[in-house]
Amino acid sequence: MNRTIAVGGLTKSQLLQKLQQHSILMNKYGERLFDDEHFVVSDTVYSVKAVALKVRDLGFSEGATIPQLFKKASQVGLKLCPLELGPHLRLEYVDQPEGHLGKPSWRHRAPYGSLTIASKILSDDVHFPKGFYLRRIDGVLWLRGYIADHLHVLQPDDHFVFCQNNVLI
Repeated sequence: MNRTIAVGGLTKSQLLQKLQQHSILMNKYGERLFDDEHFVVSDTVYSVKAVALKVRDLGFSEGATIPQLFKKASQVGLKLCPLELGPHLRLEYVDQPEGHLGKPSWRHRAPYGSLTIASKILSDDVHFPKGFYLRRIDGVLWLRGYIADHLHVLQPDDHFVFCQNNVLI
């Protein structure tokens, strides 16, 4: 998935209202991240080119930690996304396929078909959400938050979204 997404131009309450109007659900971690004072939105509309890659696409055939993944992405010219990309991408990416149909579910791993936004970690607290991920479950679109520590090993087939640029429009 490679998309250019317009980000910004909405207050947090307007963005939340838009998510609700489109019947997009959030888990408690997504709500906590969204409500946090460090999650800021831009008054100015700008464009980001979002690029989805598997962990293995960045050379980690056995998996990687989030710090390892983010460092490697930076070395190849990819950037962390603004946190506000999560809600905006969720509003745009309405054709996300179901990921879990016929697949086992598990704990402490990214769900099948999920798309994690690579963004700056707001808190080292292991109980505070590290970012957003997108899912489609039984036809319902979700904007979810996730928890992981710096030692958690991501699976080689986990999908992350990085940014290639941020351009004011």
